[in-house]
Amino acid sequence: MTDPRRIEFGDFLRSRRERLSPKTVGLPAGRRRRTAGLRREEVAQLAGIGVDWYIRLEQGRTVSPSVTTIDALARALRLSKTEHAHLKALARDGTRVAFVPETVPPPIQRMIQSLAQPAYITGRRWDVLAWNDAAEEVFGFGKLPEQDRNTLLLVLTNRQTRKFYGAGWADVAKSMVAMFRATHDVWAGDPAFAELLTRLRQGSPEFVKWWEAHDIRSTSSGLKTMDHPTRGLLRFEHTSFQANDDPALKLVIYTPV
Repeated sequence: MTDPRRIEFGDFLRSRRERLSPKTVGLPAGRRRRTAGLRREEVAQLAGIGVDWYIRLEQGRTVSPSVTTIDALARALRLSKTEHAHLKALARDGTRVAFVPETVPPPIQRMIQSLAQPAYITGRRWDVLAWNDAAEEVFGFGKLPEQDRNTLLLVLTNRQTRKFYGAGWADVAKSMVAMFRATHDVWAGDPAFAELLTRLRQGSPEFVKWWEAHDIRSTSSGLKTMDHPTRGLLRFEHTSFQANDDPALKLVIYTPV
């Protein structure tokens, strides 16, 4: 069977190819085009690889491109550093074990409880695994069923959270989808990630549109404004950190502005 990561690899190549125009990469427009973007043979030419080889890559065939080929494709498709790193991650060979929910070590749990500002821990699937009292006051994680304690589900499928972010909801949600896409593709085909993807597709029409764009973003700090139902207008600067105990654990801290 084809590795699902190879399918995502090919889909990512196609999505980046379709967003480019011949003018962008210095090629003549040529005859009228029936579809948007570059042709496969044009990408192959720019990358200095065979057309048949490129087609096999885009079709998600079980082939193993070299680092040199990946770098050439990144240049040809004008990938950002984040997109280039994503392409490399999808091209890696190796057996992947099934996803298992992470466990937060007691010292980390005690640490976040000691913080005055809202803080919580998420895992690879963006499940909320632990949080402090300040985070509970803002986000109410403890009021949710365990299967719904996931930041993607909370922002994309929860109507109350949508109101929470107001006019800024779309920007927040779209950014989250692009960041999650980078993780999902590496875990493509895993039952736990497939189940989450199904719930997101069923619960958010906007998610479906953004997901098909296959945009990739790295995690970054920023500002969020929230219209809390009981506390009024809140503004936070948020940032995140990986835990040395387990790099899959991410600490997110919201500092009031």
